[in-house]
Amino acid sequence: MALLEVRDLTTHFSTDDGVVRAVDGVSFEVEKGKTLAIVGESGSGKSVTCLTIMGLNTGKVQTSGEALFDGTDLILLPKRELREYRGKRISMIFQDPMTSLNPVHSIGRQLREAVTLHEGATKAQANSRALEMLRAVRIPRAETRLDDYPHQFSGGMRQRVMIAMALINNPDLLIADEPTTALDVTTQAQILRLMNELQRDFGSAIILITHDLGVVAETADDVLVMYAAKPAEQGACDDVFYRPHHPYTWGLMRSLPHLTAVGAELNPIPGTPPSLLNPPSGCRFHVRCPYAMEICRTVEPPLEPAPGDSHHLAACHLEEAVKQREAEQIVSEMMADTA
Repeated sequence: MALLEVRDLTTHFSTDDGVVRAVDGVSFEVEKGKTLAIVGESGSGKSVTCLTIMGLNTGKVQTSGEALFDGTDLILLPKRELREYRGKRISMIFQDPMTSLNPVHSIGRQLREAVTLHEGATKAQANSRALEMLRAVRIPRAETRLDDYPHQFSGGMRQRVMIAMALINNPDLLIADEPTTALDVTTQAQILRLMNELQRDFGSAIILITHDLGVVAETADDVLVMYAAKPAEQGACDDVFYRPHHPYTWGLMRSLPHLTAVGAELNPIPGTPPSLLNPPSGCRFHVRCPYAMEICRTVEPPLEPAPGDSHHLAACHLEEAVKQREAEQIVSEMMADTA
């Protein structure tokens, strides 16, 4: 049984301009000890999906669907009961640690607070646990850093502190929202390696929100590709990378820089994502899709399994032969680039 089962989740925001359909029918599962990567451009609904699960959306919001966490529907929980889950059984690492950490409180105080709030620990117990977690995320001279403030840490170190804070109560599920944004390549690799090691040690499930396919290939077990608030493709990481079935996934993969073509121009997906106030009819990607047919403009494609693989799903009207041909071409290009 999956630790988290999300079923037909929708999140709509009422604004002065109309209703923003930020999440529009998303379903997925996350098993304990596994990593699900949610991929897509900015505004595709990745973060809002996870904020909905955590009950952290603000404003005039309407939510429907299910988010079953260990059998309990988080969507139906009263706020008071949901707070018992947040920080204890479910934790989240936000994009920017500098704005997520309180600048007027020491790192030690913020770590201790997370323990005392959910575990009822004494100050000495909380302090010991805080020190243990700083050491676990490899903060140098951890015993001397508890009284330091966020501005005294580098970007990479602040991100490590956020990971320590998220894991301090041994949560069952960790949600990491772009955890390597604005970090240099070396620090990115260290943070990802650290998350993998801590997942192995603590057994937590991870939802990784990212737009970086390189990060996905290195860390994920399963992948959900979102476009304009809807799932475009989902399945096991190897299936999505080596047998991609959706033109949007092809576009994301082809937009990656080529290692062997120094100075070559990037190949971005043309156009921009549609407004979620008034999304296009049919397939939401058809406006930017070079393979679009008339049916794509009028009929929304269902999320269907690939032949012979009920766990690999894609929402596309193209014939299977076309999908197979394009997938083989993309994989061939990728293999040639890494040869």
